[in-house]
Amino acid sequence: MKQIILAAGYATRLHPLTEHTPKPLLPVGGRPMLEHVLASSNAIGGIDQTFVVTNEKFSSHFENWLADYQKAHPDFSGAIINDGTTTNEDRLGAIGDLHHVIEREAIEDDVLVIAGDNLFTGDLRGFGERCRKTQTPVLGLHDVGSLEEAKKYGVVAVDAEDESGRLISFEEKPEAPKSTLIGIALYYYPRAVLPEIRRYIKEGHNPDQPGRLVQWLYPQQPVHTWTVPGDWLDIGSHETLAAADALFSK
Repeated sequence: MKQIILAAGYATRLHPLTEHTPKPLLPVGGRPMLEHVLASSNAIGGIDQTFVVTNEKFSSHFENWLADYQKAHPDFSGAIINDGTTTNEDRLGAIGDLHHVIEREAIEDDVLVIAGDNLFTGDLRGFGERCRKTQTPVLGLHDVGSLEEAKKYGVVAVDAEDESGRLISFEEKPEAPKSTLIGIALYYYPRAVLPEIRRYIKEGHNPDQPGRLVQWLYPQQPVHTWTVPGDWLDIGSHETLAAADALFSK
């Protein structure tokens, strides 16, 4: 299985911190945020290569990070993919970057996709088990506990009678959320689904907001889910960054 870390954003909401440092390399609990992501995904198992997709502005930052990381983790097989963009205005978008890596690296394997700014405190081992059991696309879920908070995300509903949590509804940032269960940037796409990602891009669908690919997929084929245990943090502001730093410093 190939792992693709989405790290090509410009994180303008975190200026001035991210003017010269990419968000996934900002320190959280004493080490780069990205290293917490890798530590979490390692529990999923079966990953033989990791691609970190970034942009022209921050490509060298990630190259330097990777060189240091591989000194400490010589068994880590990783590569930095530069998507060639230079500003927030010409970015490819999360799905566009996913497609870019698949095409450039000629990937014909199962794919795990995680945003480089999503942090987890719980064990993700069960996500890997769900993926291997269903061999369908799998979406990570989190309960934000508040309908008001859910308005900021993609709100989902699952089939209560399906033990693998088949997805039956996905609404992006609804005004009136039906639940507090949201989709997060943790995805599994078996190799058989990769042609659908190509079709999504070819048909001109929205290349940003990675959940939109799942939103497009689930009416066409089964998509299953798995709810992450513990805390989940989407680092998008100075407040969430400070919260994450405090949590991971303990």
